Amino acid sequence: MAGGTAAVVAATAGGAMAEPNDINRMGGAALAAAICKKTVSAREAMSACLDRIAGVNPAVNAIISMPPRDALMAEAAAADAAQARGATLGPLHGLPHAVKDLQAVKGLRFTQGSPIYKDRIATADSLMVERLRKAGVIFVGKTNTPEFGFGSHTFNPVFGATHNPYDLGRSAGGSSGGAAAALASRMVPLADGSDYGGSLRNPAGWNNVFGFRTGFGVVPATGPDVWLASMGVQGPMARSVEDLALLLSVQAGYDSRSPLSLPGDGAVYRQNLDVPVKGRRIGWLGDFGGDVPHEPEVLAVCRAALKSLENLGCVVEDARIEAPVEPAWQAMIKLRGWQQSGQILASYRNPAERVLLKPEAVWEVETGLALSAFDITAASDARTSWSMAVRKLFDRFDYLVLPSSQIFPFPVEERWPKTVAGHEMRTYHEWMKSALLITLSGNPALVAPAGFGAAGLPIGLQIVGPNHGEVACLQLAKAYEAATGWTNKKPPGGV
Repeated sequence: MAGGTAAVVAATAGGAMAEPNDINRMGGAALAAAICKKTVSAREAMSACLDRIAGVNPAVNAIISMPPRDALMAEAAAADAAQARGATLGPLHGLPHAVKDLQAVKGLRFTQGSPIYKDRIATADSLMVERLRKAGVIFVGKTNTPEFGFGSHTFNPVFGATHNPYDLGRSAGGSSGGAAAALASRMVPLADGSDYGGSLRNPAGWNNVFGFRTGFGVVPATGPDVWLASMGVQGPMARSVEDLALLLSVQAGYDSRSPLSLPGDGAVYRQNLDVPVKGRRIGWLGDFGGDVPHEPEVLAVCRAALKSLENLGCVVEDARIEAPVEPAWQAMIKLRGWQQSGQILASYRNPAERVLLKPEAVWEVETGLALSAFDITAASDARTSWSMAVRKLFDRFDYLVLPSSQIFPFPVEERWPKTVAGHEMRTYHEWMKSALLITLSGNPALVAPAGFGAAGLPIGLQIVGPNHGEVACLQLAKAYEAATGWTNKKPPGGV
């Protein structure tokens, strides 16, 4: 976005965004129900969405690559006409939706935040997008992401940086930063994202919304290789647990094109969520016994949030993973370099394209190139040791809980934090070590809002469940949400 922070602040004089209307404030489940009952038309939903984007997005810069307004209104009119003639409606019929720009949406720009692909138009939908389209959404555009999803701060040379709606001079996180900021700003009722090292979790925490990194295979994914399982997953973001479960129910479920995806459909993720959580045992991981530096105020806000869980009858105790952090971290660096850099290896080897790759992307490729097959095996063995130590904690606890990030949102003009709590960061992603260590475990992790620091910036709690414990995560998060209500209690200014 041209003009930088000064232009953004000028665009939102007084620091507050324009007020949304009642349709903008609706979540996905409420809006879908209203459209189904014909108390709100798809055209009204689309008009409200586009007005909100026009009023807010110039400052936040979350939604990109939008079709013309008249084309979107025509799609909404077609959705209303289909409903009027009695067509079968999907669970998201008529909902405006923007897809993270790491997924292909037929007919829309598909840049992945890279100047290499700044003019590429997708010729087909990705598998997840195909499911969203079948469920009835109308695609209003894409959400901004860092180049190829590398890094937990959303900026790129094609579209610029996404700004945090709670403080426009701060980062919205990443790589699903555009999704989280659009959601928090009430530009869209639901948002999708993906997560390797916290890309759903950190933006959710920094934007006071919910994000869910599910276990591998819950949401099927395709690509050049469907057999070597990546640690990256796709998942939902929302302003409520009900909405989170709704979107996940559409995204999840077996698909033969993704042979390692889990059997069944996604309906299970909307069932049996309202249950008592009294007596459930929670292990507080905090800063991993001091091995992973966190800002003290982050830990203080999240510790305070634990009292809400205790008030629900949960038993909260300190927990410690009985395995050394550093070997696990070094294994993560190797496995990530191997898994993530293949998508850009051809560009790295092409001199004309290599100069367009950001330094962090080049570093990932060169990390991967330095590895042998035996190095990958050793790193995978180290991952197994770490994940088994995490698994052992579930003999004692039903959940593990820790902050969504090690720091509060940092200035938007920075590439990444060089220090955390006085500790130097050795890589561009070490400030997300806590999230990456949970990734390494393979466990599902749902981020719920935890509260705000003294500067008015939000942070979240990661609720980590056992392997295949997605429903259990949703259950605890729903009870916690009812007890706290942070998303509606403290929306961004003007919302």
